[in-house]
Amino acid sequence: MAAITMRLPVARKAVGASASSRGGEKHLVAPGDTITTDTGYMRGHGTYVDEEKLIASVAGAVERVNKLVCVKALKTRYNGEVGDIVVGRITEVQQKRWKVETNSRLDSVLLLSSMNLPGGELRRRSAEDELAMRDYLQEGDLISAEVQSVFSDGAVSLHTRSLKYGKLGQGVLVQVSPSLVKRQKTHFHDLPCGASVILGNNGFIWIYPTPEQKDEEAGGFTTNLEPVPLSEREVISRLRNCIVALVTQKLMLFDTSILYCYEASLPHQIKDILKPEVMEEIVLETRQRLLDLEG
Repeated sequence: MAAITMRLPVARKAVGASASSRGGEKHLVAPGDTITTDTGYMRGHGTYVDEEKLIASVAGAVERVNKLVCVKALKTRYNGEVGDIVVGRITEVQQKRWKVETNSRLDSVLLLSSMNLPGGELRRRSAEDELAMRDYLQEGDLISAEVQSVFSDGAVSLHTRSLKYGKLGQGVLVQVSPSLVKRQKTHFHDLPCGASVILGNNGFIWIYPTPEQKDEEAGGFTTNLEPVPLSEREVISRLRNCIVALVTQKLMLFDTSILYCYEASLPHQIKDILKPEVMEEIVLETRQRLLDLEG
């Protein structure tokens, strides 16, 4: 019979002032809280007006841009923006398009005309291409893509016209809140520990072995299905647990925070990283190193 670890409940420690953002504490509101009684402000997302008061309709942080006031929800579905990098899963193959699950309120769309053909060939899509759509991508496949446009109802249109996007091979998918993924110039990172990550703006994070050579002729469709060595699987597993630890402690995810957390976790076994006391210890060390870096 397998051993079961039992633990007693413990009181959670209060987050100190050092954990707050460098720009000072944010104005947090709950649904129904009055943000302002000044009638000179414009109503933005997450707010409504009642009896000349601007009131929050969601729980989150108040953001002001000149006279526009909105509330950015702390926990929400992904709202697409043009240029975002996303990781998604194919849910349906339709006529000249694929439907993709991207953690948003509506399924995203990847048009046949918005992707590279095998080999990176540039030409008009033919009836033969439409018949071969399931050979390119089928239900359950994971892809990386870029947001091309956002429709009026909030649905997102994707494209994979660059060879860095396309079908994903072997790796681990971690789903987190989109609000914890920091926006950066690049979301593709080859970490020095021997693995790579794609930090999707939609909260889907893909961890995979760093490829030895980039296959520029594949057009984003060929996947390497060779067995992954144990050493690389251990690195990927450790990275996955480190990301879970950072998310549990509500620390922003970007390449530096993930790498610092990975280095802080090295004295511990991979399975022990998920223990609350170990999680708190390595994230505290990570947070301190990030504060030293900023200072």
